[in-house]
Amino acid sequence: MPNTKTVHVPHLGGIDAAYQMPYPYDSSKPTLVLVNSFTTSSELYRKQYANKQLTDKMNLLAIELLGHGQTRTKSENFTYWDTAIMNLQVMEALGISKAFVLGTSQGGWITVRMALLAPDKIQGIIPLGTSMDYESERTRKLGCWDGAAACTGPINNWTTTNSTPDFQPDLDYCNFLIDIGFGKDCPKEEREFWCKTIQANYQGDEGRRRARMAAINLRERDGLHGRLFDVVCPVMWLHGTDDAVYTVANAEEEIKMFTNAKSTDLVTVQGGAHFLSASHPKEVDDALISFVGKYA
Repeated sequence: MPNTKTVHVPHLGGIDAAYQMPYPYDSSKPTLVLVNSFTTSSELYRKQYANKQLTDKMNLLAIELLGHGQTRTKSENFTYWDTAIMNLQVMEALGISKAFVLGTSQGGWITVRMALLAPDKIQGIIPLGTSMDYESERTRKLGCWDGAAACTGPINNWTTTNSTPDFQPDLDYCNFLIDIGFGKDCPKEEREFWCKTIQANYQGDEGRRRARMAAINLRERDGLHGRLFDVVCPVMWLHGTDDAVYTVANAEEEIKMFTNAKSTDLVTVQGGAHFLSASHPKEVDDALISFVGKYA
């Protein structure tokens, strides 16, 4: 069973937002919101929850995006902006007035959107293994993946008017996501866990529609370059040198676009994979403790 609870928030006519916060909320400590990557779940941050040094310093609140994990809404169409609004409403519903936000890959785009929508509530953002652009030719020239091509196959496969009661993502899809996220050398137990988790999260017609919309959001998202000037909170961007999706070269260009942020720092992690908090939790956790401790 998922290690999540749900809270109802009003956006999009009502969302049952799934979140994970296994330890009692302590208002005396800063809070870090965790946003997972494409078609994963809040379980992406299992290693962070297991780190007592980290949980002693801050509350960890992982919120599953629209289209992901156990989050549900009646609206079949939604965007990353909708998830950012939902996350802010979850914070409000849980009595959290301010927070830092960490996001992996697509979660990185959510961190920026939250900082833009509620600069008074976001104390700092920590994008991991991400890009602030749309899936552009510019990013591909810098060695990033061809996201449009990667998403089009699944979108086409998951688009139908026929009933699909037996749907679940096939193992080819699951292994593709694991290979680019955790690395081709992902341990067998970890690979099996995520294959089972992804397939369990996307079942039947409803699961197929959520997976399809998640992929559409990834392929057709808006770029954030023109908005980065308006981010005023501190930014610490963490990026692995072995990221198979977005490159350090791209991060080096884009961190400079946060020209009005209180501070900016690009931290590269040698050998780090796309899902950096999973491949190199110690480096990520140590950086978080320092960053949050400085700006809380």
